[in-house]
Amino acid sequence: MDNIVSPENLVYRKPKLMNDVPMHYCPGCSHGVVHKLVAEVIEEMGMEEKAVGVSPVGCAVFAYRYIDIDWQEAAHGRAPAVATGIKRLWPDRLVFTYQGDGDLACIGTCETIHALNRGENITIIFINNAIYGMTGGQMAPTTLIGQKTSTCPYGREPALHGYPLHITEIAAQLEGTCYVTRQSVETVAAIRKAKKAIRKAFQASMDGKGSCLVEIVSTCNSGWKLSPLEANKWMEENMFPYYPKGDLKDTI
Repeated sequence: MDNIVSPENLVYRKPKLMNDVPMHYCPGCSHGVVHKLVAEVIEEMGMEEKAVGVSPVGCAVFAYRYIDIDWQEAAHGRAPAVATGIKRLWPDRLVFTYQGDGDLACIGTCETIHALNRGENITIIFINNAIYGMTGGQMAPTTLIGQKTSTCPYGREPALHGYPLHITEIAAQLEGTCYVTRQSVETVAAIRKAKKAIRKAFQASMDGKGSCLVEIVSTCNSGWKLSPLEANKWMEENMFPYYPKGDLKDTI
């Protein structure tokens, strides 16, 4: 038994910063995977005592239950403004927000764009599942053309609802941003790339390089009314062509 758990044979372990509580997320949800990556990166950077996360409203609000660092809750959409205050007060802290697409790209559009444009030394982790997951599956700014939600049951129509908002492409055009990327977590390879992106963004924030935005194209199988497997396939076939993955800006 000793050989099974010896360091040279250790293949995987739960991040030390992950609290031992059952997750409430729906089976197949991407949030849990991203939480794990955030916890791993903070631990690997040795920033356990200096990390401050800001969680607003929506599914993202429960991040504070699972990652054992300091957290500050924010009103819906206001996480970047709260993070700005924290980072300016404590410039030696690793400050990041964890936000969904409805929170970041709709209710918080103003706060998001202006914080990034000012070049605040924070990282914004943006979970884009193209729907309001917690509040009933309504259309979000990122909902695709033709995609059905509870508030556009016949599919999103540009003439009626406008076009999906490419918030990450907008962020890449702002002078205050130094690193803007779009990743996903549906495969092992994708998870590794997402973790590398989060680590790079966190380090840039600590080095005072400017604002970072890490978008994670994600699934919401409950809101999409699909199984976890079907949701991943739908994301690959529909989300990735409209929200292509990769680095959009890197001036680090």
